[in-house]
Amino acid sequence: MFGHTRGAFTGAVNDRAGRFEAAHRGTLFIDEVALMPLSLQSKLLRALQEREIERVGGSRPIKFDTRVIAASNSDLRKLVAEGKFREDLYYRLHVIPITLPSLRERREDVPLLARHFLQKSCKNNGLPSKTLSQEALRCLMNYDWPGNIRQLENALEHAVCMTGPETEVAMSALPDDVVVPVRSLMLPALSIPDEGISFTTVVSQLEKDLILKGLEKSRGNKRQAARLLGLSRTTLIDKIHRLELDDQVTPLASAH
Repeated sequence: MFGHTRGAFTGAVNDRAGRFEAAHRGTLFIDEVALMPLSLQSKLLRALQEREIERVGGSRPIKFDTRVIAASNSDLRKLVAEGKFREDLYYRLHVIPITLPSLRERREDVPLLARHFLQKSCKNNGLPSKTLSQEALRCLMNYDWPGNIRQLENALEHAVCMTGPETEVAMSALPDDVVVPVRSLMLPALSIPDEGISFTTVVSQLEKDLILKGLEKSRGNKRQAARLLGLSRTTLIDKIHRLELDDQVTPLASAH
């Protein structure tokens, strides 16, 4: 990874620049750094500290000037405490930490990402562009995405394969593990009396009930309630004011 490599037999040398050499005066991105074995972590630490590498079989160090970005889905602090990740390497990498919230905490990004992955999959498979049906998009917005963006990308690739020649991706084309949890949350069919109903009143009451149930389940934590309802915290607060629910919100809810 860090320099030229020598094969298992005498004289077998792969004369190809290592990762740091190739990234000289550029950026080296290390994905899932937590999966790096301890033996390799020590080599990475030395390279970062010394700003130099040594080729296998080489006689002199090679200096490099490289920006290193390391990413991980795991809690590196926890791995350090468990002895699975070097503490000195953790602090060497932890210069400018950037924490990205999970996809379920930024559902407003789902439509843009979904359309991007949809067109990417169509292009990679030599297919004409496709669009998402409103039902499919709502399904994607309401799902919690435990696998984050990678799972979303895989779901769109699956949908493209299942859609075939059709130009619109229906909800039925999405993976079952995405559709089934959302369908289980759907409301039962409503009956409409002969005299009719007030659509605005019914929808308003439904919004009130859902918001109050979300706040009840989150024990009054607005941020948590917003996540449960698939809303941003700002949108939830606006709805509470618009629906005149302030007096029904517990004191704990108003504190978050």
